[in-house]
Amino acid sequence: MADSLVDSGDVHSVVEQAVAALRSVGEQDWQVPAGGLDWSCWETVEHVADDLFAYAGQLAADRPPTDEYVPWGYRRSRPGAPALTVHVDPEHGTAGLLRALEAAGGLLAAVVRVSPADRRGYHPFGVSDASGFAAMGIVEVVAHLHDVAGTLKFPWSPDPDVCARVLGRLFPDAPAGHEPWPTLLWATGRAELPGHPRQEKWRWYA
Repeated sequence: MADSLVDSGDVHSVVEQAVAALRSVGEQDWQVPAGGLDWSCWETVEHVADDLFAYAGQLAADRPPTDEYVPWGYRRSRPGAPALTVHVDPEHGTAGLLRALEAAGGLLAAVVRVSPADRRGYHPFGVSDASGFAAMGIVEVVAHLHDVAGTLKFPWSPDPDVCARVLGRLFPDAPAGHEPWPTLLWATGRAELPGHPRQEKWRWYA
């Protein structure tokens, strides 16, 4: 059904909420690890911006590749850091990083909005349509904001309706009968659910 799709408006609203939440802690030290990750809070948010940019790129061509990623050049800022195409100039501080996140979210939302229904792009978890890339981008935002919020201590609880539609699009085997946001945290290996221990390995189905 059309109203069950994840769309460009969802991408925009989730990124907007994320930017507002991160802006509230912009003066804190973002060079500390994000939650249980080996990446710093800065690197984690930079990774999210990079994913949104990359997902937009996977769909942007008239005939997107369905067998490999668009060959952007990736590099790491240090051993163990995420491999990124998008690197934000640290001289611009967290305000600049958030500007890059907002811009990358806008790119993905715009590409999702104009992509024909039959357009498909590559992802290693499955060749996907625009709604799938919108859902994947949202997972990157909400899950990694949870990681960052665990360190920088700000409230983070995304729209349960969006979470429910993301679960339906990417995690069809997620257990029923639980609230959408805790279920999405379980599906991404970040929390337990009653009767369901925390997952050590997880994936989505694009």
